[in-house]
Amino acid sequence: MAPKKERGYTKDLLILPFDHRASFQEKMFGITGTPTAEQTMLIASYKMMIFEGFEKAVKAGLPKEKMAILVDEQFGTDVIAAAKQKGVAVCICVEKSGQDEFDFEYGKDYGAHIEKFAPDFVKVLVRHNPEGNAESNRRQVAKLVELSQYLDRTNRRYLFELLVPATAKQLEKCKGDKATYDIEMRPRLMVQAIQELQKAGVEADVWKLEGLDRKSDCEMVCEATRAGGRKNVGCIVLGRGENEAKVREWLKVGANVSGVIGFAVGRTVFWEPLKNFKEKKFTKEQAVEQIAKNYGGFCKLWLEARG
Repeated sequence: MAPKKERGYTKDLLILPFDHRASFQEKMFGITGTPTAEQTMLIASYKMMIFEGFEKAVKAGLPKEKMAILVDEQFGTDVIAAAKQKGVAVCICVEKSGQDEFDFEYGKDYGAHIEKFAPDFVKVLVRHNPEGNAESNRRQVAKLVELSQYLDRTNRRYLFELLVPATAKQLEKCKGDKATYDIEMRPRLMVQAIQELQKAGVEADVWKLEGLDRKSDCEMVCEATRAGGRKNVGCIVLGRGENEAKVREWLKVGANVSGVIGFAVGRTVFWEPLKNFKEKKFTKEQAVEQIAKNYGGFCKLWLEARG
């Protein structure tokens, strides 16, 4: 086995994530439950179009060594093979899609599925509110610690996507306004969640975090991820399906914060082009071109903001 990796990741990391599964099949195609083989092939073809857009952005002169894709095994096996063949950094997800409580997509076999693809990063999406359901938090943390230990043993990098959705009580305090929650309560809860997870034994190399409106909050959250000697741990900003203006705002805030190394923006990049293709408003070439343009635009914004 290779020597144990140093904790963290310090290079720029500009991810195009399209590991969406349940939300993708239901909202794009209206497919509920387990898709048929034919439906799986259809969804996989759309994922390949996103990858083609990624490739087109790289060919336009963007730095491939800073760029990566995040995709799922269910619909993205061909994409993973193509990306690895072309030397593109690959992140794969291991969580069950559309669950409030984290669980492994393939149960106890998660290790075999990771080894099958040998990704550069292994990603989890976790909803963890420190003031949420204590029993649910405890159950999922135990699994996340198990994964952390496995990735350490196998010398793989841990990409941890943390969502802190408001509880009913928290939302009530904000008079039902999610924007108020995002600004006034979520930053502190993110810090608390990160501290709880680290204390339990979750050791992420990169934290994938919801965007923050204030630079001071972004700095506070990043400091939490790097506390206790974790000086090389990185943070990336996720898009959360927001509109382009909001994502650009978050990226500008994050680009100048120590510890923030990049972003992961998916639906904002690919959703409308794919929808237009599905509705026959775009040709395939136009959809791919628009995905490349959207993703490339965020990459350029980030690189320029970094100077």
